[in-house]
Amino acid sequence: MRSTTAETTCAGLARALGEPLPGTAAVATAWLCLEQRGPWGHNALLQSHLDPDLGRELDRRASAHGVRVQLVRRPGPHADTGGPRQVLLGHSAPGGWLRERTVDDPAELLGLDFARIAAGRHDGWGEPADPVLLVCTNGRRDRCCAVLGRELVERVGEHRREAIWETTHTGGHRFAPAAVLLPTGYTYGRLTSHQVDSALAAAAAGKVSLDGLRGRSAWSRAGQAAEIAVRRELGEDHADALEVGAASETDEHTEVEVHHRDGRCWRVAVRAEELDPPRANSCGKDAVRPFALRARVIRR
Repeated sequence: MRSTTAETTCAGLARALGEPLPGTAAVATAWLCLEQRGPWGHNALLQSHLDPDLGRELDRRASAHGVRVQLVRRPGPHADTGGPRQVLLGHSAPGGWLRERTVDDPAELLGLDFARIAAGRHDGWGEPADPVLLVCTNGRRDRCCAVLGRELVERVGEHRREAIWETTHTGGHRFAPAAVLLPTGYTYGRLTSHQVDSALAAAAAGKVSLDGLRGRSAWSRAGQAAEIAVRRELGEDHADALEVGAASETDEHTEVEVHHRDGRCWRVAVRAEELDPPRANSCGKDAVRPFALRARVIRR
């Protein structure tokens, strides 16, 4: 544990410098999660026991419509035993859904209509599923996710087994332990066991926990920061209470509209601020100056 929290690691340094979390979630309208046991490489869709041609084609078709493909596996031993695989399909905008299905051949997923999925249509595919948390544990991409993510999974996996999956890459290694909650796409960083319990309990009640929140994947990075700012100002925790609307650029910031389902609307100024000192955004990479998104509600 000591070596992964030292300031020489990307997560240790980002934590020590207090790098802000809002506006750092990966942008994805929807998620396709395929169970793939066994080892994962740096690019898991191409470097695992999954047929790399299938992984490449799934990624090509899905990403063309803003659907993100993840490999997942249950916590515990990772031997590839073959056999049927569980698949999760989720849409992350307000009013979204999560569906699950078991497939004998993952090539079946090439038959999905990703344009309709991105538009919020599941067309009866699979069965409704309860919320799940995908925790990034792929050590071939970053050692912070490997160590911190797996430590978290070991702590919570036993009593939350049906709700926890290990996953390949959620973005934001420097915020490890990092995780994505489906179906909402709300993404978290620097998670503790208590925060996992809070996030899953809130999701089961149709709410969102703000502790460690990085943003909702359905929105742009600026939209994520704007939504969180309004939530904090209102104390609003209903997951689907807010939607991000139009955005416009000025010389100094991005101005984002955030709408409440009760008809209220806010304009939020989101400013990108370059941070010092330079630091690696993933272990082993060159140091860069990251941007933090500072959001301020300017008018209702």
